[in-house]
Amino acid sequence: MARGLFPRAWIKKSFFFQARISFVRVKYLFLTWLTVFVGGWVIYVQYSNYTELCRGHECKNAICDKYRRGIIDGSACSSLCDKDTLYLGRCLSTSPNNQVYTGGWGDVDGVIRCQVGEVLHYELGEEPEPRREAAVFDKPTRGTSVEKFREMVFNHLKSKLGEQANLASLVTQILSVADGNKDGHVSLPEARSAWALLQLDEVLLGLLLQERGHTPRLMGFCGDLYVTERVPYGPLYGVSLPWPLEAWVPSGARRSMDQWFTPSWPRKAKISMGLLELVEDIFHGNYGSFLMCDLSAGHFGYTDRHDLRLTDPRAIVSEDAFRRTMRALHCEKDDDCLLGADCRTSCDVAQKRCREEVTQPNLAKACRALRDYLLRGTPSELREELERQLYACMALRGSAGQMDMEHSLILNNLKALLWRQISHTKDS
Repeated sequence: MARGLFPRAWIKKSFFFQARISFVRVKYLFLTWLTVFVGGWVIYVQYSNYTELCRGHECKNAICDKYRRGIIDGSACSSLCDKDTLYLGRCLSTSPNNQVYTGGWGDVDGVIRCQVGEVLHYELGEEPEPRREAAVFDKPTRGTSVEKFREMVFNHLKSKLGEQANLASLVTQILSVADGNKDGHVSLPEARSAWALLQLDEVLLGLLLQERGHTPRLMGFCGDLYVTERVPYGPLYGVSLPWPLEAWVPSGARRSMDQWFTPSWPRKAKISMGLLELVEDIFHGNYGSFLMCDLSAGHFGYTDRHDLRLTDPRAIVSEDAFRRTMRALHCEKDDDCLLGADCRTSCDVAQKRCREEVTQPNLAKACRALRDYLLRGTPSELREELERQLYACMALRGSAGQMDMEHSLILNNLKALLWRQISHTKDS
């Protein structure tokens, strides 16, 4: 009897063992299939996003077609379309309408931007509208004289910047840029390219600010494609996390992580001086006052010499344009009166209209952006005074025009404090 039970028990045990092996195989087969499916789906989504976002070849083909037909011309056209010495590199686009690529022009690194479809006007922080038809470059028309084109440019600048005493000199500067081949006169194709570029607010603001070195230099253009010098380091600070982790990291921990990979403190002080000088230069500048409506770190970078560069001039709007926008806004509460991430006014509840005066000046917003950046790694003997000045700066309220003296005093004190710390170093 015992001998009869043994084979039966062995067979029963063997059966359960084989069943377990089969279950494990099915489990791993299912997990393998699920991994392949999810991985394939992620690759498909990423590829679809890439092909939708990165359409530089379409942009180049459209621009070169118009160049060869004599519709447009500019300083970059021959290199892009004939000689192939200006080429598109890595895609950096975040919107299908606004193509951004790294690129090379001979032995110079640059950033190439091009509009695919009509130039779209949308507020900072909002999603762009769906793609529209490409620009036709129909202005100025054939027969337009240089003087008439000068008048067109003057009126356009006046509509963007308001009444300014120096507009005539700015027009002359723009006409000089428009003369791509530097032969002393602006041809009709060059004028069409320049006019298309002037419809892009970031190009106009970049031209206004590059004189003081705050924005990358405009190197060349062809139609509404243009090339600026490449800023080697950017964003100003911040750690890029994979999207599954992004939502799970607490804001306090994220703020600390953003400061992990930043330069030494004296170099951060020099970069910060650059931001303070930008604030100073756009406050009652040569072409009016401007507001910084998005001080996100991604809009700034810096050079090998640790000089700050504003890499996305769309973060800045003229005070005149801001006032017009606010006048047109209906509101129920203060939160409705916002342009970009940082330009706020208050709501006149009785009139249901936004007031025109910003609640915080540029300097207060700049100090808020620099607080964590500067206070991490600060020399111990400086920390208390620097912290006190930064918080006094962040407490500023109202527009800079309402508090000229206090604004200037805080700005000068902060610049002097930083300069004393770095003036004797090689980074200065």
